[in-house]
Amino acid sequence: MSITRLIAGLGVITLAYSAPLATSCDRSSLLAAADAYVAAQAAGKLDGLSSLLAVNFTYQENNKVSDITKGVLASPLKIDHQRTIADTTGCATFTELISTAGPKPYVIGTQIRQDPVNPSVITLIDTVASTTGSWAFDAAKTLQYVLKEDWSTLSEDKRVSRTLLQQTADAYLDMWSNATAADAVAWGTPCTRLEGSAYTGQGKASDSCKPGIPSNHNQAPNTHRRYVIDETVGSCSVLCVWEHMMMAADSHEFRLEGGKLRYVHTMTVCPGQVCRL
Repeated sequence: MSITRLIAGLGVITLAYSAPLATSCDRSSLLAAADAYVAAQAAGKLDGLSSLLAVNFTYQENNKVSDITKGVLASPLKIDHQRTIADTTGCATFTELISTAGPKPYVIGTQIRQDPVNPSVITLIDTVASTTGSWAFDAAKTLQYVLKEDWSTLSEDKRVSRTLLQQTADAYLDMWSNATAADAVAWGTPCTRLEGSAYTGQGKASDSCKPGIPSNHNQAPNTHRRYVIDETVGSCSVLCVWEHMMMAADSHEFRLEGGKLRYVHTMTVCPGQVCRL
């Protein structure tokens, strides 16, 4: 796995990686590292996590390479919700966290990348940490909606390839800059979209994620995409730079059931926590 910095001013990094040729990463090792990360966030201490960090480990928060001891991980959070997907091909996980307590609530999306040769070693923690002031932020509302959803393991007949999962995610993210991208999205019904705390679902079988999709396709693209894909739950996580929204740090996660889009979760953090379209 190699890590290359693309934009020095933003500290944005992207990952050029391929699956190990001989074997894939073990799911249990990936999930164990994610659990250590969640425990560190709950405690606000790196004690149980530091032993897993590679010598050349990188921490990135809201698309900027940062000091892990000064980021959100340094603040203890009461975790009200956690959910992790594991990418055994990409040797990575994505964890969604919600904390509603305290003066500063959070909804956090974190990709963790591990060494494919030694999956117990973390090479990168890549976090989008949304809080008060972030786009449509309300942690309590987000938690309320998330707890109603089913992100459980899919039966074999409802799973699709990682290629289709990424293609659907990319098509969705391309809608702002490509007039034909929406045609390539595997739209499904019911489908519910959670943008910050703004929810499209009405609890009906006819719920659709199409309402509100971009009509202006001449906007700046969503770039520097980093993926975590878990076919067992039909999920593709994408962290990116939301260029047309003030170069915001953004997390989009998609779930497909039977090859059709079922859920979309987003977190968006603009510079200075002030977003302007």
